[in-house]
Amino acid sequence: MLPVVRTFVTVLYILICIALIIVIVLQEGKSAGLGTISGAAETYWGKNKGRSMEGGLVRVTQVLTVLFFVISLLLNLQW
Repeated sequence: MLPVVRTFVTVLYILICIALIIVIVLQEGKSAGLGTISGAAETYWGKNKGRSMEGGLVRVTQVLTVLFFVISLLLNLQW
């Protein structure tokens, strides 16, 4: 891999790592919903969880995680 490309990919990798840490810290814990076991989870936010901020954070986490692993494998290639 060319040194310029490797440097660019490394900087991108570091930015993705920082973004992934921030997105994970912003998410609520799974234990926050233990009081809703009795069926109160069927609220507006429970039904539209994918459109809420929490759903968006989950989606961003998934995308950043895939990018993290792909770039990790790319940086470990010995060209």
